[in-house]
Amino acid sequence: MAIQIYNTLTRQKEAFETIEEGKVRMYVCGPTVYNYIHIGNARPAIVFDTVRRYLEYRGYEVKYVLNFTDVDDKIIKAARDLGDDVSVVTEQFINAYMEDVKALGVKEAVHHPRVTETMDDIIEFITSLIDKGYAYEAEGDVYFKTRSFDGYGKLSHQSIDELRSGARIQIGEKKEDPLDFALWKNVKSGEIAWESPWGSGRPGWHIECSAMANKYLGETIDIHAGGQDLTFPHHENEIAQSEAGTGHTFANYWMHNGYINIDNEKMSKSLGNFVLVHDLIKQHDPQVVRFFMLSVHYRNPINFSEALLEGAKNSLDRIKNAYQNLDHRKKSSTNLANASEEWKEKVEAYKQRFKDEMDDDFNTANAISVLFDLTKDANLYLQSKQTSEDVIDAFQEALLYLSNILGIKLKVEEELLDEEVELLIQKRIEARKNRDFSLADKIRDDLKGSNIILEDTPQGTRWKRG
Repeated sequence: MAIQIYNTLTRQKEAFETIEEGKVRMYVCGPTVYNYIHIGNARPAIVFDTVRRYLEYRGYEVKYVLNFTDVDDKIIKAARDLGDDVSVVTEQFINAYMEDVKALGVKEAVHHPRVTETMDDIIEFITSLIDKGYAYEAEGDVYFKTRSFDGYGKLSHQSIDELRSGARIQIGEKKEDPLDFALWKNVKSGEIAWESPWGSGRPGWHIECSAMANKYLGETIDIHAGGQDLTFPHHENEIAQSEAGTGHTFANYWMHNGYINIDNEKMSKSLGNFVLVHDLIKQHDPQVVRFFMLSVHYRNPINFSEALLEGAKNSLDRIKNAYQNLDHRKKSSTNLANASEEWKEKVEAYKQRFKDEMDDDFNTANAISVLFDLTKDANLYLQSKQTSEDVIDAFQEALLYLSNILGIKLKVEEELLDEEVELLIQKRIEARKNRDFSLADKIRDDLKGSNIILEDTPQGTRWKRG
């Protein structure tokens, strides 16, 4: 079965077909780099990284582009407040973004273009729109003639008349129609600027993505993705200026992830519920944050709370513990049976179910449910008096493989205990055998103080770092 993608443009699921066989051109709108990213920014980073991973699993070569907006009103204000150059501020927060999303398991894009490094392409793109009659210059500003593009409103499913009723010309704007939007902004005193045919200035927000997508992926791309809040006006404007400029469809599939609420309220600075990823991953395992984000279908809103994050941790631990129990049985058991084809067939069926769920518009929530069912059967199998190494391997391979598609790591790199701690663990095992439980408890507490957590399981005593 072909992968089905819900296309915001058509408001229905469509079979995925690429422009070039076996290759995917994918553009994701990245952050404006004036501060650390919040969890609202983290959701598209995780969601569309997972889409990319799954497409790669299905055999596609994905050319994944995610941009940085590194010149903007907010960046200029942040630079003034900090007393730094714009370039210093943007470099700091680009580096911070890369560190934060790497911790969340996000793979680096094939290209991370920046506005300031794409200025010639942006100016050339704007020039072509003026030459074709889709844009006009007004005292150093350049505006796109929105009414000149017949398809305007097709992504957000709004008519031009509906949009016109709410549009206003702000003080200082020189546009001919309230619906027109800026492609180039005339320089203001003290602001960073570039020379152009219309005078010194800088680009508007919308044009940058059209220029960067065109430069790195071509005139038509397979997938354009971003947060739901970007549908209008940002992506709507991208379509208008791109298709007006090239005469071709800009993107065949439009994907948008849902909003994040904090404790059932919309996240905002005014409500004081603004959660920065930089702070969050200092307090919580970044893998748990990723798992939490994928536990809800990407198009649905997701509610964030400490309690829900703790629930995600417990759920992920169930899967990790199942993998570790399998590993422990394989290493410690001498009573291994012959392979059971019935169990191996069950494992293969889970892998097919996982694929079916992900083929259906990347339904990570249902894919995780498949992982839970696989975990349940793995634990059930370990209750058998005799187990097969082949079946254990099949369970482990499936858990590792399917989790990895979601960007979740189950296998923890082994760390050697120093001789003193190793001796204490063995001493505790002997104390338990001798029913000296007070000594065993004391050793457990001492080890906990050394960040070593012991777990007594039916397969024996295991340890992990806290």
